[in-house]
Amino acid sequence: MFRKRQKPTEVTGLDEIEQLAAEGKPVLIDFFQFGCNSCRVMDGIVNELADEYAGSAHFVKVNVGRVPGVIERYAIRSTPTFVLLGRSQKKPSKKARKRSGGAPAASPAHSPRWRTSGLVRKDVLSKVLESNGAVRAGR
Repeated sequence: MFRKRQKPTEVTGLDEIEQLAAEGKPVLIDFFQFGCNSCRVMDGIVNELADEYAGSAHFVKVNVGRVPGVIERYAIRSTPTFVLLGRSQKKPSKKARKRSGGAPAASPAHSPRWRTSGLVRKDVLSKVLESNGAVRAGR
């Protein structure tokens, strides 16, 4: 009758984000801080998206005041800031392959695919997720 709603994962270290990104699913990271009114507004939207896209994407909340090194690593200047990590779908160019001797370049398993700060509409976040491989769960 009732099902448990999926919620975003709150992480305490950068290594947790790396582990989730290594799984190959898109990872939407919500960088927030306590006392931020815009962060409170976006919290409800991110919770809804986490439930709607459960299983096809990871949703992560990061408190910038409690996770050391996150501000520098992701260049956070304001909250809320959203970053979507995903596998790069771009193949190396012929010129790049020629330069490396034909061997495929060692690229990171994931890379930032999208980034924005401030209030973001739910439909915009949905389009970004779907364009990176997330699928809305059936009701």
